Amino acid sequence: MSKVIAVFGAGSGLGVSLARRFGREGFRAALVARRKDRLDALVEQLAGEGIEAAAFPGDLSLPAVAPVLVDAIRTRFGRIDVVEYGPIAGDMAFTPATRADTATLEEFSRLLLLTPVEVFRAVLPEMTGRGDGALLMTTGYTAVRPMPFMSGPGPLAAAARNYVYSLSGELSDTGVYAGTLTVAHIITGSEAAQRALTGDTKGIGGEIPTVHPDELAQHYWDMYTKRDRVEQAHPAELTPPDNTTMWSPATNTND
Repeated sequence: MSKVIAVFGAGSGLGVSLARRFGREGFRAALVARRKDRLDALVEQLAGEGIEAAAFPGDLSLPAVAPVLVDAIRTRFGRIDVVEYGPIAGDMAFTPATRADTATLEEFSRLLLLTPVEVFRAVLPEMTGRGDGALLMTTGYTAVRPMPFMSGPGPLAAAARNYVYSLSGELSDTGVYAGTLTVAHIITGSEAAQRALTGDTKGIGGEIPTVHPDELAQHYWDMYTKRDRVEQAHPAELTPPDNTTMWSPATNTND
């Protein structure tokens, strides 16, 4: 039975490129996002390229949908080998830290932190039981480098990044890989890029360079196959130099 990649937050940017890149290696693709019509269009597009894919509509701002979606994907494909989580809503905007409030952070926490935790929890038993699998998460650069007037999603993405690093250390001897891709550019073909093209850059933070999603999908394929780093950034020079260092009580002493 061929392997399956489940893309949570699949869209016309990185999501479809990721399904295509893994699909070229024989993977089938489960595409998860809110709008069924957009997912169906992506499934049709991939089918035309000889890649088997299926749509799984779901609102990822509701953490309780995670196990339901995972069960639906397993029912359709029989297995899940790779999960990529990276939903970025087209209307997601930065906010100054001085104006951030509980309601804003609670909204972002569901989509960017609580739901991925539930997704990963739902697939981990299968992957650890098999002794193979991958948990991948996409975040923006504010998860790594806080910036004035660009808060909101960043603190929650930073918490999710922290979570992936912890997962990586805990899963190091299980055959399951956990890694995160940090993107500092606008992804061409994505909703954010469409907003920039129409001049609606509110909350994006001015002019930001772009990156083709195929380039990011290749980063993920390299991370999945090599498993030699916890984090990859684009552009690469933004990757923290100590991204493979794991904390250990045995080496963290005051002696």
